[in-house]
Amino acid sequence: MMRNGIELLVRRVSAIHQHSISSSFQVLPQFCTSSSSSSASPSSKLFIGGLSWSVDEQSLKDAFSSFGEVAEVRIAYDKGSGRSRGFGFVDFAEEDDALSAKDAMDGKGLLGRPLRISFALERVRGGPVVVSRIGKSKRDRERVFK
Repeated sequence: MMRNGIELLVRRVSAIHQHSISSSFQVLPQFCTSSSSSSASPSSKLFIGGLSWSVDEQSLKDAFSSFGEVAEVRIAYDKGSGRSRGFGFVDFAEEDDALSAKDAMDGKGLLGRPLRISFALERVRGGPVVVSRIGKSKRDRERVFK
């Protein structure tokens, strides 16, 4: 979703300048993923999707602790309702343990729901998005961002 928006922005900027800037543009990693679209490198941290709302940190840790030492477990909760958002993260002490857990548990059920497991993508925080070669006039900026 985010990648499509950025690609649209690049096309609009390119159209204004009538040349391609794709060679100087780099798309940042996605913030969320699923096992079918994951391109994250292996790491010790797993993204766990498809969690039942009744899963808590302890039950998630129990489900994965047989693969190795679990350093941290986090479940994402809605700030307004306090209800689980249906995904979380399991961070292992060793990358090999995370790989074993991913291979064994992806697609398996936990409390009646199949899990979608992938390596977690590194979170990129804040900061401006800089797109070079945007015209300096107000009209050019409005054409790009409308």
